[in-house]
Amino acid sequence: MNENNITLKAGLTIKDIALIGVMTATLEAGKYALSFIPNIEIVSLLIILYTIFFEKKVIYAIFCFIVLDGCIYGFGLWWIMYLYAWPLLSLLTSWLRKSGSAMTYSILSGMFGLCFGALCVLPYLFIGGIKTAFTWWIAGIPYDIIHCIGNFILCIVLFNPLYWVLGRIKREYYS
Repeated sequence: MNENNITLKAGLTIKDIALIGVMTATLEAGKYALSFIPNIEIVSLLIILYTIFFEKKVIYAIFCFIVLDGCIYGFGLWWIMYLYAWPLLSLLTSWLRKSGSAMTYSILSGMFGLCFGALCVLPYLFIGGIKTAFTWWIAGIPYDIIHCIGNFILCIVLFNPLYWVLGRIKREYYS
């Protein structure tokens, strides 16, 4: 019996757990690597690619990434926003899986960056009401525009090379 094929109670194999660990580590390393540039991040692109290649297993990596981020940076309001924003990107990517176009995913990544501030108003809506939420969102629009442009450029430039690498990794090590 191959120890890589042992299925645990959660329906995951040892290989799946290793994959989730690598996805989580690259999400965190990617976030940290670009953290010195405001609102420029590679996490969106990685979540899109991981969703394409590893489908539902990416959800485990996303939640591990979110918990790890909370442990590193603290569990503030931003952390609550991460609980639904990053899984939403994975869900949107799943709906677009058939497109297979770098441009489609770049537009998705850019629009996600542009809408990120709007997605993140929910905690402010409950804490301070509609005025607080709206004010918080409007104040962040310049950063959302930077986020949009950064996400689009990173995705259009890196999607195909990373797609090729992940395809090869999946074929050689994960199939």
